[in-house]
Amino acid sequence: MMKRFALTLAALAIGTAAQATDVMKMAVTTSFNNSGLAEVLLPEIKKDLDMDVQLLVVGTGQAIKLGEAGDVDAILVHSRKAEEAFVDGGFGTHRTEIMYNDFVFIGPKADPAGIKDADAAATALTAIAEAEAPFVSRGDDSGTHKKELSLWKAAGLDPTGFGDWYKAVGAGMGAALNTASGIPAYIMSDRASWLNFGNKGDLELLYAGDPVLFNQYAYIPVNPEKHAHVKTELADKLEAWLVSDRAATLINDYKINGETLFVFNAKAAE
Repeated sequence: MMKRFALTLAALAIGTAAQATDVMKMAVTTSFNNSGLAEVLLPEIKKDLDMDVQLLVVGTGQAIKLGEAGDVDAILVHSRKAEEAFVDGGFGTHRTEIMYNDFVFIGPKADPAGIKDADAAATALTAIAEAEAPFVSRGDDSGTHKKELSLWKAAGLDPTGFGDWYKAVGAGMGAALNTASGIPAYIMSDRASWLNFGNKGDLELLYAGDPVLFNQYAYIPVNPEKHAHVKTELADKLEAWLVSDRAATLINDYKINGETLFVFNAKAAE
């Protein structure tokens, strides 16, 4: 009887192992998560690859730190300079571009700084600074924050010298948008997060279109030479899916109120 019971337990263990789903961890930006695209892609990844992708939702700076520490198997972020430094430092095996959208300037409908008719992103930011109109910054070392700082610099302005009108909140995209909505204030957002944001209040999209606002997302597997425990096989499997026609269709077809949030542009790894 005991022998038969032991055999039954062994059979159950083998059956459970055979049915086990692969699990990997990926650090992603809050802007990617806030867009709602993760809710579209993850179930399809599970269906196609029998893989659960556990997301750690943080800013790009923190995602890179998680990758450097080997706490995740891959990262999906949007700050090219930081991504290239991550790979050059040996923490990532390579960088593969997956999709893009753009950054946009959001603000009160009354547009007190008059940025609606700006001829460039730098002009819009200069107008906000000159008016000392309330502006909410992510202030969290995210890809969006890094981009915002680079735009102030390009405009010849330094946020460290700004007054109380400049509010660095140290929060993700959704929380920062909520703060801007409550004031109301100007804010720079990725287009996808803005379109998926439910608490728009008195805010509207006021400026977009400058080529410098291009926002590329890239996928980087963590280097097993730095961290032998990372699941390289699963990271490679996910990458093959992310650059596939299946992913292209899902990404390009994801829309809110008829507006496209991301454009697939996967290319060979660098």
